[in-house]
Amino acid sequence: MEIQDLIKKLNRAGNAMAAGANAQSSEAGADKESLDAIVQLVSFMLEEVEYGIDILAVHEILRMPEITRLPNTPLYVRGVINLRGNVIPVVDVRERFGLSRAKITDLTRIIVVEIGEKLVGLLVDNVYQVVRMPEKNIDPPSELIEGVSEEYIMGIGRLQDRLIVILNLGNILFAEEEVSRA
Repeated sequence: MEIQDLIKKLNRAGNAMAAGANAQSSEAGADKESLDAIVQLVSFMLEEVEYGIDILAVHEILRMPEITRLPNTPLYVRGVINLRGNVIPVVDVRERFGLSRAKITDLTRIIVVEIGEKLVGLLVDNVYQVVRMPEKNIDPPSELIEGVSEEYIMGIGRLQDRLIVILNLGNILFAEEEVSRA
């Protein structure tokens, strides 16, 4: 299922839920603000940790295409792909985070995101789902988290019994990296 289909399905369900909630909140006198502060994320998995990126940044989700390698690029840049005439760099998110490289499987996906006016592909193990969560359930990254912490993490979302690490795309894609391919 394409991301656009997921978004449409989610929006239909969300509109129905919002209509019911609006009726209840008007009866109970609750503030409308509680309905407005919803964040939508596309979540994906890396080594059994769930990460999320703002759905508004997601252009599309692709099955694994052929990647053309480039010389003298940072290790985390796997290469480029041709997407309908556009050459798009592909960032291996696992390598960017210092994790070991995984085998490409049927679940491996490239999430094409738009940062400013640039398209970039994020290579991930598995796109999990579209998540809606109240903004109040997102905490800033803790000072206790070392390594990836605030450089890459925008916040930690709490959704029922799950934690979702919400990523700061700008830093993941464009922060300076000294290590290059040999």
